[in-house]
Amino acid sequence: MAYGYVNSMRTRPGRRDEVVAILLEGADGLRAAGCHLYAVGVVDDDPDLIRVSEIWESREHHDRSLQLPETKAAIARAMPMLTGEFASQQMTVVGGLGV
Repeated sequence: MAYGYVNSMRTRPGRRDEVVAILLEGADGLRAAGCHLYAVGVVDDDPDLIRVSEIWESREHHDRSLQLPETKAAIARAMPMLTGEFASQQMTVVGGLGV
């Protein structure tokens, strides 16, 4: 079964687009790390909220991706623009369109 991870993060006012750009920069390399879906979205009525949905081959693939140098660098660049408000959910993906 695939591993799913859904999270949201709040940016400091006016920094959402910068964080979105950082999140999307590394998207191309995620497939090689075992990622099947990486979708970054913004909330229309909340200008400082970002949501990210991910599907990975396994939780181990996801965890290893966080140790990649490019991932660590992106996190370091984005963190000063975030408020520290995060919410996440993990799940076992059992099926669906595109999975």
